Amino acid sequence: MEPARRSSWWRRWTGTGTGGAVPSGAEDAASRLEQLLRAVRAGFPVAPAAHAEDYRCSCDRVGCPAPAQHPLSFAWQSQATVDVEQVGRWLARDPLANAVTATGRAHDVLDVPAEAGRLALEQMDELGVAPGPVAAIGEDRYLFFTTSRASLDEDEWWTSELDTRPEDVSEHPGLRWHTKGSYVLLPPSRLIDGTTATWVRGPDLPLPDPLRVLDVLTDACTAVGAVAVGEQWLIG
Repeated sequence: MEPARRSSWWRRWTGTGTGGAVPSGAEDAASRLEQLLRAVRAGFPVAPAAHAEDYRCSCDRVGCPAPAQHPLSFAWQSQATVDVEQVGRWLARDPLANAVTATGRAHDVLDVPAEAGRLALEQMDELGVAPGPVAAIGEDRYLFFTTSRASLDEDEWWTSELDTRPEDVSEHPGLRWHTKGSYVLLPPSRLIDGTTATWVRGPDLPLPDPLRVLDVLTDACTAVGAVAVGEQWLIG
């Protein structure tokens, strides 16, 4: 979608009209839409997620285990889409909504502590290994997007439930492999501590093979003292 057409389309969805200056809130919403559409255009299936609201989660769940970092609906796997118009309707209905992407379809995600992620990127640059898309989730985690191996052997490849759920990451600080049945937060989502999810390397970069990235990430996690969760994700 061309920028001019997208701007007009967004005003139509949000009801801001086509004449005069666009309110700053609408400009922010349009900017967030554009960032999210970068991932959609790259083929990342997207679903709406809860957002930060007065330093808490918009879901109002007491003791929410993953504030502003979980899907809005239990049907998120069927909701996840690369339909630009559908994503626009979600954001028009809830401009503050965060977004998640379902893994194990178009991509897998290797999820590591930020310190290990920064070290791994330095090592990949030195080794000439292309990291592909990389996102920073606030100041705590780095997400490395890779091709998915889930489709190579549907009968034997594990689901993420065999590892841990996304909301368990605070209890398991090491490397996690998000594949079938899992999701990760996408930029430009906002966290309850005021930080945001941002792209360190853009979503339109080619997706690398996960096993090549995994080698560097495991070394980086070991170097910073972050122990990986389980062993099954090491099986290729």
